[in-house]
Amino acid sequence: MASHAAEATATRAAGRDVVVIQDSSELVLGGRKARRNGYGPVGKGGVVSGLLLHAVLALEASSGALFGLVDADVKNRYGKRPKHRRSRKTADKESQRWIDGTARAAEVLASARSITGVSDRESDIFEHLASPPAGMHLIVRASQNRHIKTPDGGAGSLFPFADSLPEQGRFMAAIPAAPGRKARLAQLAIRFSAVEVCKPRHGVRNLPGSIVITLVDVRETSKPDDSEPIHWRLLTTHTVTTLEEVRKVVDLYRLRWRIEEYFRTLKTAGFNIEEANISDPCAMTNFVAAVAIAGVTVMQLVQARDGTTAQSIADAFDPADQPLFESLSTKLEGKTARQKNPHPKGSLAFAAWVMGRLGGWTGYYGKPGPLVMRRGLDDFQRIKYGATLRLPNV
Repeated sequence: MASHAAEATATRAAGRDVVVIQDSSELVLGGRKARRNGYGPVGKGGVVSGLLLHAVLALEASSGALFGLVDADVKNRYGKRPKHRRSRKTADKESQRWIDGTARAAEVLASARSITGVSDRESDIFEHLASPPAGMHLIVRASQNRHIKTPDGGAGSLFPFADSLPEQGRFMAAIPAAPGRKARLAQLAIRFSAVEVCKPRHGVRNLPGSIVITLVDVRETSKPDDSEPIHWRLLTTHTVTTLEEVRKVVDLYRLRWRIEEYFRTLKTAGFNIEEANISDPCAMTNFVAAVAIAGVTVMQLVQARDGTTAQSIADAFDPADQPLFESLSTKLEGKTARQKNPHPKGSLAFAAWVMGRLGGWTGYYGKPGPLVMRRGLDDFQRIKYGATLRLPNV
């Protein structure tokens, strides 16, 4: 299923500048009963059981519009507790998923004009940074205070080096809302420099003793009332020499938030996947993969509802579905202006309006969110199936 979805994503992304975002999310499916049914441990301490979903998504770099799924790896942890991480190779750790996700993205999106992989602190792995696929750049939020070679030829550490850099500019950035945090406009202070990062002492072979990479340090200049101020230390393979190039790196990194919205869509905001009462781990794994694909479509519809992504129906649906969308739109439109579909035919925004109305949105209050779009998608699939039936032949 994931491979089929990736083929469609590759077609949409061909010739475009693409950002690839990846992350993992634990699906909590129960306690002792789930463990007896064969689900492995998740969460801190492994008290609860479930599955681990690692998703890789492709977005348009300029607009953030979602092209589709690149990969979805669903893992059920089992077996004995592994040895200490320093005694194992990266290939024998769960962290290998970041390297595999990046390699898969380069393979699937080979026809894109450019690819930048963006990921958070868990992906701060030397092998990941040292050997990106040909033609692909990386932006990784640093989590390790790595050993570095200082410009004077001495030894030092990454974080103190970042703190010592002079501020080189500021700009404003919109920070989206999150659980426990309101949306805000933040002023960000910027520091950046090339840095030579040393290879770790443990578990890394067949790689150079050091790599030269760009460090971008981003700090919010004031403390928000409801959260900690932003402080991102970004490591990137992009060459950065100007504040304009820094801004591009920061803006690309900020697109990573879309995958948090995606997991929220799969869980509480749209599909409630953790409430699925499926006792068989194999069946649940297949179900998670199917929902991972449907979740992308729901996100595309939510993004497109205001007509800002400029995507076509073909970016999320079969182009042959357009006559059905147009017929449904005519049937769902009301007499008032606010009950008319305002978007051009053939656009994804046009389809999103139809999905919202099918999902129960009146057209008057608020905007259709993931749950409404999911309901609309369910109804659309049933209507589409019914339209394909040739009743005289049944």
